[in-house]
Amino acid sequence: MDTVTLGKTGIVTNKNGFGALPVQRVDDETAVRLLRRAYERGMTFFDTARLYTDSEHKLGLAFEGMRDKIFIASKTGSFTPEGFWKDLETTLSNLKTDYLDLYQFHNPEFCPKPGDGSGMYECMIEAKAQGKIRHIGITNHRLSVAAEAVESGLYETLQFPFSYLASREDLDLVQKCGEAGMGFIAMKGLSGGLINNSAAAYAFMAQYDNVLPIWGIQRETELEEFLSYIENPPAMTPEIAAVIEKDRKELQGEFCRGCGYCMPCPAGIEINACARMSLMIRRAPSAAQLTPEMQEKMMRIENCLHCGRCVSKCPYHLDTPALLQKNLKDYREILAGKPV
Repeated sequence: MDTVTLGKTGIVTNKNGFGALPVQRVDDETAVRLLRRAYERGMTFFDTARLYTDSEHKLGLAFEGMRDKIFIASKTGSFTPEGFWKDLETTLSNLKTDYLDLYQFHNPEFCPKPGDGSGMYECMIEAKAQGKIRHIGITNHRLSVAAEAVESGLYETLQFPFSYLASREDLDLVQKCGEAGMGFIAMKGLSGGLINNSAAAYAFMAQYDNVLPIWGIQRETELEEFLSYIENPPAMTPEIAAVIEKDRKELQGEFCRGCGYCMPCPAGIEINACARMSLMIRRAPSAAQLTPEMQEKMMRIENCLHCGRCVSKCPYHLDTPALLQKNLKDYREILAGKPV
């Protein structure tokens, strides 16, 4: 069994973490079944957030009475001390617990620090002194904020998108976390669905001893796939290396990660789906992407106002309107039966 120690927190857990964002999409019974099955087969780290609607509630249902057997991480997206304390108390109530193993700032636009005027980091310190949280972390999609958090020495963990499509800067960030004694929690290990070989994704992550991937799970088939890696962890074989190299050539570069921080769009465009359509349609069964409903969504790209809001909010600095237009052009050619 592969394990990882989350930096100076001392948390030791299986290399498979459970990302609980997707369980908000299933009913209570299904969520509880998935979560308990995950624990019974060896998963002990569960990541949720106040912003994930009823995800915390479902973890509370699944793990009431067995708090000492698992690690629970949650997040606050609040930007005020009042909101911080409201979020924390709601989270603890939902999870049916009196403490969190890890509490994280949820993708803030800046790196909270003591004395910065926001009061947010001071809230973390006070919550820790009260015993309501044990460790302090931060999540982000912005490389500059993430790097500042590492350099600050204020955080015990960083949660950041990481997969084998990572850039050189992303790889350097993982290394800097290791050197700083910070745990690195890898979200979007399948790059929002673009990576469809989970064994290759796992083998890539396994090369980094300070990285804990959290896999977003909402189906039993997905769960069983990752659970199988607990007893038989995929290794970096020549065959898997070839898969990774092929995907890097096809997918690395200017592509939408599907994070959704550009939303909502004033023109009603579902940007986080439409801006990655031409890639998704090549890598997943295309029928689901060619339905009348999806065609209608794609045609909304014609209504783009070129207002620049999505560009200003994109943590990856993409030219989103241009990317949307390219995807619409490719989509039309696919509908016409032309190769793209």
